Amino acid sequence: MASEGLPVERLRDYLSELAPEVQAMLVGELERGLLRAEEVPGTDLVLRELRRSMRDHGQAAKRIGNPARLFFQPFEPFLVDDGPDHPHRCRIARASLEPIWNWIGRDVMPDEVKSYSAKVGEALLAGNGDQAELLAHSFQSRVADRLADLLANLQRDARAMNRLTVQLASRRATADVENIIAILRHRDMFATIGAQMGHHIKALADPQLGRIKQLLESPLLPRPDLLPFALVLVMQKLAAPWQLIRLAVRAADSDATVRIAATPFGVAVTIVLDEIERMVRELHAELKGGQGIAVIGLLKAIHDAVRGVRTEIDLSTDSPWSRQLAAIRAEISGLVKGEIEAMPGRVRRLLRPRPAAEIAPGQTLDPLDVAEVETLIGFVDACRHFAGELAISEMTLRAVSEVQQYLDAGRQAMLDGLRNAGERDRAYRQSQIEAAVRFCARIFGRDYAAVLSRAAEVAAGGEFKTAPA
Repeated sequence: MASEGLPVERLRDYLSELAPEVQAMLVGELERGLLRAEEVPGTDLVLRELRRSMRDHGQAAKRIGNPARLFFQPFEPFLVDDGPDHPHRCRIARASLEPIWNWIGRDVMPDEVKSYSAKVGEALLAGNGDQAELLAHSFQSRVADRLADLLANLQRDARAMNRLTVQLASRRATADVENIIAILRHRDMFATIGAQMGHHIKALADPQLGRIKQLLESPLLPRPDLLPFALVLVMQKLAAPWQLIRLAVRAADSDATVRIAATPFGVAVTIVLDEIERMVRELHAELKGGQGIAVIGLLKAIHDAVRGVRTEIDLSTDSPWSRQLAAIRAEISGLVKGEIEAMPGRVRRLLRPRPAAEIAPGQTLDPLDVAEVETLIGFVDACRHFAGELAISEMTLRAVSEVQQYLDAGRQAMLDGLRNAGERDRAYRQSQIEAAVRFCARIFGRDYAAVLSRAAEVAAGGEFKTAPA
């Protein structure tokens, strides 16, 4: 619920109708209010919905900033949108930032956090961004030193270590603290390395591959334990993150897993496999919400990553990496199995012949049901293209074949039903043909669908018009 009992949907509609300049002004005023510590119920919700609306309309929501966001700025390349408990080398879950900030302000450095927040807030309100950044830089160094002392004590106290896990709401609390210390202590170095890599790497291949490897082996990176952080920096700049493993193959001068694992760059393979596992978890969440273009795009990204790993590295022998990738492929198969196997039945339920007596006058197929099944067919068709790498070939081919046979065999019956329809069932028969045309376009292609559409026009006496997809 929004403030004053208004539903979120009504608030969202209201905010989306505001003029762009009004939205921008309102965001600025609300952020200034937060900096002045003005507690207005619903501010966070309103800000979130305003920014969502501005993004949807292609507007850049300019942020005034706040002390916590400024403190976490060096962490941006190392953040991952995943659950806090899932393993990611040298990365921190974005969802962990708020618990970490609250913990530092409540249990680690409460007075220092209050002082820092007040001074940065004043600088931001005055429009002095440079001063705010200087304050953040100094505070980051103090936090890193304090956390290093704290961690040394925690490692000698099992109860305190367990308490930290509870405070940060993550089983990876210790790893998160270690990552925080490393990122803050070497933030300037990481910024320098990141700048020398460039903003975006379309394809990690020669000569860029050799240049980046040379950069990561240069004195800019003084310690081997910092290499995984630098590899994460590289991955964030890659159009295809799986290409990070090319650095490991180049370092080993071999695609053999044993030789790759023996080099410091071998951790790149682990980083990539963890990223693929994250994408699979994202796929799981998206499938629960319904299939769509976003899901198909994610499935393609997973497919490309799996194929890339299998192409670049020889996984024919047993190794931890080959077992991890096999588990990933099995999980993907399990995730999409239900969707794929449900598709033929859903098509049949919509298109099955029904006696006129079972059809209410003027009844038609539910457009939402038709759209959902059409999207599901598109999803399964996409799976067919990715089937080999994702270990779903057999089930995908079977489902597509069933639907192809059903549509091909049932075409004449649907046309006869439309041709012989009376006033009671004509609208329903026509809606079935409209759905079949849309499904055929997905399964057989537009030419086949156009033939069916013309046949339907003839069956309907020239009155048939396919509904827009």
